[in-house]
Amino acid sequence: MGQKFTCHKISEGKATSEALVSEDDIMFYLIRPETGVVIEPAHALYGKSMAGKILIFPSGKGSSVVQADGLFQLNKNGNMPKAMIIQYPETVLVSSAIIMDIPMVDKVDPEFYKKVKDGDTVLVNADEGYVEIM
Repeated sequence: MGQKFTCHKISEGKATSEALVSEDDIMFYLIRPETGVVIEPAHALYGKSMAGKILIFPSGKGSSVVQADGLFQLNKNGNMPKAMIIQYPETVLVSSAIIMDIPMVDKVDPEFYKKVKDGDTVLVNADEGYVEIM
């Protein structure tokens, strides 16, 4: 068993996958929907795919229209993250996660952010209020 950390449920669900950690806010409109690859130049995740991963990031950026449409396009193409762990949620991302049935949590124990690394296997259990680094 790995390390468990408490969190707050935003959107229900449970998912396990590889972690993809960003120190930069994400504009979902600058993600290639066909692959889930970040195409924003100079972004911490540039060239990496978020498809099927547990996406860990500070917040979203950009207008509500581009955020919602970017997430919709990823979902339509089957390239959404499996779950999202966000530090500073915003209304558009919260409502999009709920509508698209993507587990989303916030208020994760700060120790989690010191320990989690790209490639770690992470379980997000929004329903029971914890994340676990496996």
